Amino acid sequence: MIRVSLIGNPNTGKTTLFNTLTCSNEHVGNWHGVTVEEKAKTIFFKNQQIEIVDLPGIYSLSRLSFEEKVATDYLLSHQTDLVVNICDYNNLQRNLYLTLGLLELGLNVIVVVNQIEKRRVSKISLVKLEEKLGVKVLPVDASDKQSVQQLKTEFVNFQERAYSLPYLKLLPLGQAEVFLPKFLRQSKNFYAIKLLEDDQDIKQKFAVEQTFDMAEKVAKVRYDFIDQLMRECGQKNFGVYGQSRLDKILLNKFFALPAFLLILAAIFYLTFFSLGSFLSDGLSFLLEKFVSSPVLAWLEGVAGKSSWIYSFFEGAIFGGAGSVLTFLPQVALLFVCLSVLEDSGYLARVAFVFEDVLSKVGLSGKSVYTLLMGFGCSTSAILTCRNMEERQAKIKTALLTPYMSCSAKFPIYVCLGGAFFGAGNIFVIMGLYLLGVVVAILTSRIFEKTILKSKEQSFILEFPPYRRLSFKQLFKVLFSSCKDFLSRVGGLIIAMNIIVWVLTNFSFSFGYVAQNGGQSMLEDLGAILAPLFVPLGFGSWGPVSALIAGLIAKEVILSSIALFNNVEGGQSQLSMSLCDPTSAVYFSCPAALVSYLAFCLLYFPCLSSVGVLGKEIGKKWTVFGCVCQFVVAYFVAMAFYNFGLIVSLFGWWKSCLGFVAIFAIVFALIAVIKRCRLKGRQCDKCKKGCTKIEKGE
Repeated sequence: MIRVSLIGNPNTGKTTLFNTLTCSNEHVGNWHGVTVEEKAKTIFFKNQQIEIVDLPGIYSLSRLSFEEKVATDYLLSHQTDLVVNICDYNNLQRNLYLTLGLLELGLNVIVVVNQIEKRRVSKISLVKLEEKLGVKVLPVDASDKQSVQQLKTEFVNFQERAYSLPYLKLLPLGQAEVFLPKFLRQSKNFYAIKLLEDDQDIKQKFAVEQTFDMAEKVAKVRYDFIDQLMRECGQKNFGVYGQSRLDKILLNKFFALPAFLLILAAIFYLTFFSLGSFLSDGLSFLLEKFVSSPVLAWLEGVAGKSSWIYSFFEGAIFGGAGSVLTFLPQVALLFVCLSVLEDSGYLARVAFVFEDVLSKVGLSGKSVYTLLMGFGCSTSAILTCRNMEERQAKIKTALLTPYMSCSAKFPIYVCLGGAFFGAGNIFVIMGLYLLGVVVAILTSRIFEKTILKSKEQSFILEFPPYRRLSFKQLFKVLFSSCKDFLSRVGGLIIAMNIIVWVLTNFSFSFGYVAQNGGQSMLEDLGAILAPLFVPLGFGSWGPVSALIAGLIAKEVILSSIALFNNVEGGQSQLSMSLCDPTSAVYFSCPAALVSYLAFCLLYFPCLSSVGVLGKEIGKKWTVFGCVCQFVVAYFVAMAFYNFGLIVSLFGWWKSCLGFVAIFAIVFALIAVIKRCRLKGRQCDKCKKGCTKIEKGE
């Protein structure tokens, strides 16, 4: 077997190349830390078995970040036959810094120059670069299968080359080599340079106590060599890579946040009002006309409409899973829109916009990627916390991720909100998405001041250039999202609906409720817990039972409501049933519905997320996070319900003015108390009360 490792800077097309080589579909993004651990896959080419390993994107082998530790430890501890170093053709000067580190390590290296941006071609002679470095340099389009065939041929026919690094003569390697074992031959230059850079792990490994303090000199020598190399290869300077005129608007301190909200509103409008609503209604019509109606008509003739078999298919299959299935076009469209934002390079800029805010609550820009991924799926988003070095920040980010509105909650907002708010539901949905973000930030602030105080964190972010959209990539995202959604509807949701249907239609004595009368098992269980939710406005067995079922997966909430209300049609019929007082799930007023939606947003994460949390941050913090989420969801929902009741009594303007007055009085009292406290303290310099004491002045 030939073992090949793929390594490169973030945003150079490394994972794209891995997907093309192995016919995989790993997540690709313009982010530092998208690949959080090595991923391996075996292929066969010309009767040769080749294992290809995708390592995390890194900038150097310095082992300062989580990704650098994973990649460097893998290269040091595994027998790698060949290392493929992926570089961006338009950003080659910076990418070559990692290349030099790999050559210092003494590895067999092929430099793959990925032509990501064909419109902006730097005039670099790759032939001369190959001659100067002494290693194979191969231009490749990472997304093109034909282009990577030559690379596969190189894997099979690779021959070792002798290369030299002339800049090493400028470093006092002899001072460090005396501390290395005599038997150490391979990677001797690498370890000597790491000692000069005062790498603590390497110094501990060889029991070296002397301090060299030459990290800056080592970096300067490398960069000087790269500059000379680029000049000899004919590089032309094109200014700052990734810079765009659009950034003057999208990164402006006044327009950045409004622009982000406008883009978000446009996505929501496209998803569940215009195109998304049209596609969803069309799918609902087709399912009812060609699937549910013929099957139910046949069952009615065979078993009768009052039989439990007819009720089972009507409620559990077509009513529950069928109602959720109609949201497939909208969920797929949402994923495509998010993919467009990411592939275009905009989401990397969103991380920059929010980094300043998050740094004040104990998080960093690295948390932005995890939280944004939470809009897709909390389970996969929590896994990306692994790339965070600071443990306290990692725990906080993992605990806050379930507050984001994942794609499973989106159909709940659309269907339930549409019952009371109609076209105005777009503002309700945007409000719920922003509510999750605001609650997460406030919770992080509380954690930062109490039990999870973070250390100062570094955040390096590379802006990718704005890129044209790849229809091939969008099709992959569309296919993947539809496949995942259908697998959940076809597996988990149908299985849960069957369980919920049994609990809804049979009593604890296992009698069929429709024929024998009495209360079902789920009705009895929901009735026990219902009084707890009376202050929230939905203290009946139906809504509470749907929440219990939603602990498995949030999509089950909607299918359970459809089952309880005996709805077999699309989302319009389900929305109408919520306003019917005879339905099991019925909301008496908009305040009760908004309270229920807020609780669905914030209460316990699904079981798969709980499992991942347990593995990533431990059982103790997972239990704490679940309890904290329930408490936060309970009081936020209660606040929304009571505020809604006040609004319904006094009207919008009077209620808002009243709350503004209350907040103004509270803030005024806080300011007076703080001022009095400062006046009571003395400054060491002027021996008087001083407002600059807190700043250390």
